[in-house]
Amino acid sequence: MSAPRNPPFRAEHIGSLLRPDELVKKRYAVADGSAKPEELAPIQEQAIRDVVQLQQDCGIHCLTNGEYSRHQFWGTFFETLNGMEEINLREGGYDQSIFRQYAPDVKSFMHAKTIPNQVTVATGKISHPGKSSFLPELEFMKSIVPKEQWKDIKLTLTSPSWYHFRYGPKKAYLKGVYNNDDEYFADVAKAYQTELKILYDNGLRNAQVDDPNLAYFCSESMLEGWKNDKENFQTAEEQFDAYLRFYNECFKRPDDFHLGIHICRGNYMGSKHFSEGAYDHIATKLFNNLDVSTYYLEYDTPRAGGFEPLKFLPKNKNVVLGVITSKFPELEDKKDMIERVHKAADYVAEGSKQSREEALQRLSVSPQCGFASHAEGNALGREDMKKKLQLVRSIADEVWPKQP
Repeated sequence: MSAPRNPPFRAEHIGSLLRPDELVKKRYAVADGSAKPEELAPIQEQAIRDVVQLQQDCGIHCLTNGEYSRHQFWGTFFETLNGMEEINLREGGYDQSIFRQYAPDVKSFMHAKTIPNQVTVATGKISHPGKSSFLPELEFMKSIVPKEQWKDIKLTLTSPSWYHFRYGPKKAYLKGVYNNDDEYFADVAKAYQTELKILYDNGLRNAQVDDPNLAYFCSESMLEGWKNDKENFQTAEEQFDAYLRFYNECFKRPDDFHLGIHICRGNYMGSKHFSEGAYDHIATKLFNNLDVSTYYLEYDTPRAGGFEPLKFLPKNKNVVLGVITSKFPELEDKKDMIERVHKAADYVAEGSKQSREEALQRLSVSPQCGFASHAEGNALGREDMKKKLQLVRSIADEVWPKQP
């Protein structure tokens, strides 16, 4: 079976785009009660229209709403499931010892003497409520682009392990709710399958899962912390394998539903990242055992390692090379980036025993992450973002002429 195409497109982006100040300020005003909820909708809708037009002006075919209807990249999927509760909202707080202290994002927050927001755990049996919190995003996008472009709409989805990895062993659910991770995973997977079916039945054909957690298994400091944690009942490798099995249950879908996964090392406000480490630790299993069609990989800095792991990419899968940084305004040299794409293709070709040209058919180019995974966004401006998207398009046009 050949790798799917269009999507992914040759010129891609990872979903989130810089939000207008007016939108950010209004969302905070609604949150603190100084503005009415109905004041947000017209500002949000116009901002989405504008950012869709921006993507089209830059020649980008994968259209997202910029994640403008969310405060942060993971949205509200878990928070709306039956059985899940934001325990940080409880009067009197909660026990902070539930966190896995060496999880890269948790470690970063604790160092800054803060705690992660939206502390959501299972306080009852998990099930899907039958109503999708992501569907309104899709429906609005469908209302502002022609029907022939609906297939180009990309929706970014929550990592299945988002509210599992950050907590210590068996702390993603209250005692007595589930006996073990397998029971918890089984119910989350059923809910995830329901979510995908609702979105598919309403026309979605292109989704991208945003997943920092799998990249953490590339981090030497995380792996060392895992090894030293006496509470762990399995090795880090065993946990990684369990996640892949779990994800595959979550990702069951029709053949014409393109699903990709973004392996992220963190993209917090102010252009912070949380982890480092090459893909070598996870590449073989990630590429061969995970049931997705496309991998959106970070390759903007040495913290992601080299292209060598791409030798393990199967012939029926794609990689979107995130060689352009979304974190800082400096614009990369186009010639250098094209050389990097060709270098990556050479490793893919080596592993598949193909020519460079054949290997290039399974590659695309993009920024390494979103521009605003959280409301405030990265340390660059809107014009900088536009130039980055235009550069991605220009690289794609030279490497893959006349391809979207």
